[in-house]
Amino acid sequence: MTTVYPRRVMGVETEFGVTAVRDGTAVLTPEEISRYLFRPVVTAHRSSNIFTENASRLYLDVGSHPEYATAECDSVTQLLNYDKAGELLYNRLATEAEQALADDRVGGNVFLFKNNVDSKGNSYGTHENYLISRELALKSFGTQLLPFMITRQLICGAGMVKKGRFVISQRADQVWEGVSSATTRTRPIINTRDEPHGDSHRFRRMHVIVGDSNMSEPSFALKIGSTLLVIEMLEAGFDLPDFTLDNAIEHIREIATDPTGQTPLRLKEGGTVTALEVQQATLAAAKRWLESRPDEGTPNQEMARVVDLWSRTLDAIASQDFSGVDTEIDWVIKRKLLTQFKDKLGADWDHPKLAQIDLTYHDINPNRGLFYLLQRKGLAKRWTDDESIAEAAAQPPQTTRAALRGRFLAAARAAGVDYNVDWVHLKTNRPEPRTLELLDPFASTDPRVDEFIDYIASLDAEA
Repeated sequence: MTTVYPRRVMGVETEFGVTAVRDGTAVLTPEEISRYLFRPVVTAHRSSNIFTENASRLYLDVGSHPEYATAECDSVTQLLNYDKAGELLYNRLATEAEQALADDRVGGNVFLFKNNVDSKGNSYGTHENYLISRELALKSFGTQLLPFMITRQLICGAGMVKKGRFVISQRADQVWEGVSSATTRTRPIINTRDEPHGDSHRFRRMHVIVGDSNMSEPSFALKIGSTLLVIEMLEAGFDLPDFTLDNAIEHIREIATDPTGQTPLRLKEGGTVTALEVQQATLAAAKRWLESRPDEGTPNQEMARVVDLWSRTLDAIASQDFSGVDTEIDWVIKRKLLTQFKDKLGADWDHPKLAQIDLTYHDINPNRGLFYLLQRKGLAKRWTDDESIAEAAAQPPQTTRAALRGRFLAAARAAGVDYNVDWVHLKTNRPEPRTLELLDPFASTDPRVDEFIDYIASLDAEA
C-alpha cells in the first residue's frame, strides 16, 4: 500500500517582475536594476544566490528575475507566512536599491511585482513543490490530478486584463503540456524531473508550475490547501470521481475565459463534464476525507477553513453572486475593482488605465501597492497576520529540516567560516572540508548537526 504523508513538506518558488521608474519612465534595464537590488546580498555573501537567515533561498534567476524559494514548511499557514516573508525581504532590498540609485544620481522608484506576465507578454512563474511517496508513479499520479489542476484556477486564479477581456488566470495561457519533464520550452502543468531534495528511496517532489502568484492570503491558502487535500486522497486511494480527460491541456485556456465555470471538458470515456462540476465533485470528496483525515501536518481545523472557502467560492461561481468571496479570492477582488474603474471611465477592457491598475495590484510595496491599500481598507481579508510574517522573515520553520539549515547558517556566519549549503547539504570548506547530508525533510533535530555546530564554534574559538 502507498505511504500517505498527511504531514507533508512543501514549498513555493516565486519569481518577481522588476523595474525602476523615474518621472513615469523606466530607467535602467532589468539586468541593471537587479544588480542594484542584489548589491547588499553580493556585498555580504559574495553571491547573488544565497540562503537567508530564515533558511529560504533568495537568488537572481535566468532573465534577471528576482526569485524566492520558501524554506520547507509542513502546514498551509506556515507556508503562507514564509511566502509572504519573501515579499518582506525583497521590499527591504528594493528600499536599499532606491537609496543606492539616489546616491548614484540615477534616481527612481524600484518596483517589484508579484504577478506572472509583464507588459510585453513575457511570463515568469510561481512553482509549488509537494513531497509525495516514492511508491507513486508520478506520471500516472499527475494524470489523475490534471482535471483538478486545470480547473483550480476557478478558485485561486489571480486574474488579468488580456487582449481586451478579463481572464481569471495569468498562467493558464503559458502551459502547453499536462505532465512532462520540460520546464520552459513547453511548460507542463506538472513537471516530472526527478529532484526529490531528500531520500530518493522514500520521496519524490511533485513540481507544479501552472499556478498563479497570489496576493490574497485566503487565495494562497485555498490554492495550497485544496491541492494538499487532493494529493492526500489520491495517495490514500480514497474514493474520488474519475474525470480522466481526453486531452486536459486543450481546455485550460477556455476555462480561464469563462468565470461561470461552464466550460465543457471532454472525458476520455466519452461525454463531457463542466469545469465547475469537476471542482464541486472534488470538494464533496474532500469534505468526506476531512471526516477521517489524520490530524497531522496542516491541522484539520485549518483544513476546515480551506474547505469552507472552497465551498463558498464554488457557490459564488454557480450563482454568479460573488459578494460572499469578493474580499478573499484574487481574481474576484481584482475584477470587482477593475469593473468599478471601467464603468467610471465608460471604457472597454482595453483601456490603458485598467492595465495600469491591474499591474499596480501586484506591487509588493505595502505602502504603495494597490492590493495592500485594499487590505488596509478591509476590502481584502487576512488569513494570517503581520507579526507571523515578520517572524517567518527572521527565523526558519522549527518543524522541518529548515530548522537545521538555519542553525548551521547562523553558526557559520557568526564564526566567519567558509561554507556552502543547499537544500540537502551543509558544508564547511576550510580548514578541512566537512559535509553533512540531510535526507529527511521532516527532521528538525539531528545530533550530527549539533556536533557540526560545535566544531564550527571551536574554529571560532581558535581564531
